[in-house]
Amino acid sequence: MTNKLFYKFSSTIFRNAILIAALFFYSNSFSQNADIHWLRCINQPIHPNLDKAMKFTSNSVTPMIIGVPIGFLAYDLMSHSTIEEKRKPIVMLCALGTTSVITFGLKYTVNRERPFVTYPDIIKRSDAGSKSFPSGHTSSAFALATSVSLCYPKWYVIAPAYMWAFTVGYSRMRLGVHYPTDVIVGAIIGAGCAWASWEMNNYLLKRQ
Repeated sequence: MTNKLFYKFSSTIFRNAILIAALFFYSNSFSQNADIHWLRCINQPIHPNLDKAMKFTSNSVTPMIIGVPIGFLAYDLMSHSTIEEKRKPIVMLCALGTTSVITFGLKYTVNRERPFVTYPDIIKRSDAGSKSFPSGHTSSAFALATSVSLCYPKWYVIAPAYMWAFTVGYSRMRLGVHYPTDVIVGAIIGAGCAWASWEMNNYLLKRQ
């Protein structure tokens, strides 16, 4: 059973690594065309009210990834939930932690400059710290959205969770701090880490 689980995770990680590499080489090869073209389409039209909403959405990531797991954990502790229910917030935190490690590892390995640095016509509407590839806000948002959706598979949970995550990804392009490929790969990393954490938790529960 352990060998089968290891093979399953290894093959998934291998496939995702190939996809991430392919997307990055695509973005490098066609940065003058597709990647920067779509970024300009999203970034350059002037809409002050939209920009305020996108800044708010982008800034919501940190309080959400801290507050949501802690909120669920506090609720489970106070409501005397089962051990399985109490482990769900821990799964979320594991997914977010793994996502952060992989995201920041790739940032400093790939070392891609922010789009507003390479292309002066890109309007920078938000602060940006580390390197561009992949999007840390997007990876965290999709890790949280996927974890919440797996732990609580109700349409009224899944729909707003992913709507928020997709809006976070869009906001990073609208604010001029990420390329489309940064956002796409960030979403893949976040969702993939959440799924892996969920599968590992299920495996441990079965062993117990």
